[in-house]
Amino acid sequence: MCGAGTRLRQSTEFKDSVIAKRHYVSVVSLSAVEHFVTLEIRLKVSKVWTGIEEFKVALSQPQINLKNLRELCFSGIPFEGGLRALCWKILLNYLPTEQAIWDSFLKKQREIYTQFLREMIIQPGIAKANLGFSREDVTLEDHPLNPNPDSQWNTYFKDNEILLQIDKDVRRLYPDMAFFQRPTEYPCLLILDPQNEYETLRRRVEQTSLKAQTVARNRSGVTNVSSPGKAVCTYPSNEYEVLPSGSEAHWEVVERILFIYAKLNPGIAYVQGMNEVVGPIYYTFATDPNTEWKEHAEADTFFCFTSLMSENRDNFIKSLDDSQCGITYKMESVYSTLKQKDAELYLKLQEQNIKPQYFTFRWLTLLLSQEFLLPDVIRIWDSLFSDQERFDFLILVCCAMLVLIRDQLLAGDFTVNMRLLQDYPICDVHTILKKAKDLQDGA
Repeated sequence: MCGAGTRLRQSTEFKDSVIAKRHYVSVVSLSAVEHFVTLEIRLKVSKVWTGIEEFKVALSQPQINLKNLRELCFSGIPFEGGLRALCWKILLNYLPTEQAIWDSFLKKQREIYTQFLREMIIQPGIAKANLGFSREDVTLEDHPLNPNPDSQWNTYFKDNEILLQIDKDVRRLYPDMAFFQRPTEYPCLLILDPQNEYETLRRRVEQTSLKAQTVARNRSGVTNVSSPGKAVCTYPSNEYEVLPSGSEAHWEVVERILFIYAKLNPGIAYVQGMNEVVGPIYYTFATDPNTEWKEHAEADTFFCFTSLMSENRDNFIKSLDDSQCGITYKMESVYSTLKQKDAELYLKLQEQNIKPQYFTFRWLTLLLSQEFLLPDVIRIWDSLFSDQERFDFLILVCCAMLVLIRDQLLAGDFTVNMRLLQDYPICDVHTILKKAKDLQDGA
């Protein structure tokens, strides 16, 4: 019995020893993992701060080295300190590279935009009666029934058609985000001042005399004109939160930018989809941590959007579709690039009669803004804006998107593949951009 008791005691002590050792190993292992994770986090944070410092150094130079800045921005621009908003202003050729003149340049541009507001968002029929001004907009020579095409009233009614389409589109801009429905911190006091003759475009839409029909204008011109009997209520009264007097939502600011652009560019005016292009730019500037510049997000967005559209506007002009600068040529360029990079996949799409216009039209015209979530779109645009041949790089990005899902496309039939291309399955934009860069470098 004594021997058995000793063996039992030794067995118990051995088990306790094993458990203690396992616990010790477990603690040591856990400590090592925690140390490794902490080290990894520190390295990442250090890398981020190093990157931010590199941007700050590049942007602090009296004369910005554009080549160096482009190289930095291509890999992604930090949001901290308003770096992205500032870099975009430079990359979109809005801010000059000479830093000393930034303040005077921005002051002048913002004054110009204020003048646009004064000249172009005027409601005929509203005058400063309380200040003794006469109603000069209603005269014997010019009045709402004047058939003269040069009549101010005739122009006003034509503008209303464009405004209706803009209003319809901006109200549904990024519906998965509440941002555009929220009030801006910096409403346009010039427009909202009850003492002057201006008024919000929202009120103009509500009061428009064009209630007899709904007009939707796409790239082919004015289409989808519905009669009053078939018209539906486009803007339910409870669809959007009513903001208090003196406030305006972000979408109203975007609406104003697009309306002024349409007025200044009558040759193209407004085409459906432009709202998707201006949206990310405005969001980036309106969320700028630099409050001094954030206050002027509207004016700065207008000029950056105008600059971007000067490069991209041919995609929105139907008469140029089949020219070398038109959208058809660019869509075919995606397939010709794919043919060079992946002939097997190219032949498969050709065999299934999947034409590039079935999916690349939206990709190219809207700069991929409808294919990904807004933060991912902004990251893509960091690289896109950084490339000197930005629209050539966009074609490579589209080609990379195809190559990355080649296995699914090679295995799928027409229906499956069209579904893949209309609802792109890969969400990691960094993988797409890396592949596009590899294609650019000939890998």
